[in-house]
Amino acid sequence: MTGNTNQSDYVEMFQNWMLKGGKAQSEFMKSFCSFMENNQKFDPMQTLKEITSKASEMQSNFANNVSSMQKNTMEQMFNMGNMMQNFMGWGAFKTTIGSNGRISIPEAERDALKINEGDLVQVVVLPLEKKKNRSA
Repeated sequence: MTGNTNQSDYVEMFQNWMLKGGKAQSEFMKSFCSFMENNQKFDPMQTLKEITSKASEMQSNFANNVSSMQKNTMEQMFNMGNMMQNFMGWGAFKTTIGSNGRISIPEAERDALKINEGDLVQVVVLPLEKKKNRSA
C-alpha cells in the first residue's frame, strides 16, 4: 500500500518563493545599477517613475506567487476532503485468525459499515502480533 503522493512540501514551497523573490530583487538592483552607470545625466523624476514601475511589476509577481501558493494549498486541502469521503466507508478492528484461516468481522463494525452476509469486501492484512509458542 502506498501513501498519498500529492502532498506538498511547504518548506520547499516557501524556499522556492523566497528564491524567486530574491532573484527579482537582485535583477532590480542590477537594472538600477546599470541604469545609473549608463546615464551621465540623472533625472530624478524619470528614475522615480522607472523604479516605481519596476516595484509595481515585482509586487505583482510577488502577489501572483503568493496566490499560486495559496491556490495549490487550497486544491490539496480540497483533494484531501474528497479523499476523506472514501475513508468514511472503511473500518479498522482487531481480530484473530480462526480455523481454516477465517476471520470474523465484529457485529458493531458490520452494522457501522452496513455490510451483510454475502457482501463483497476488501481485506487489507497488517499483522500485529505473532502467536506465542506455548509448548515451552
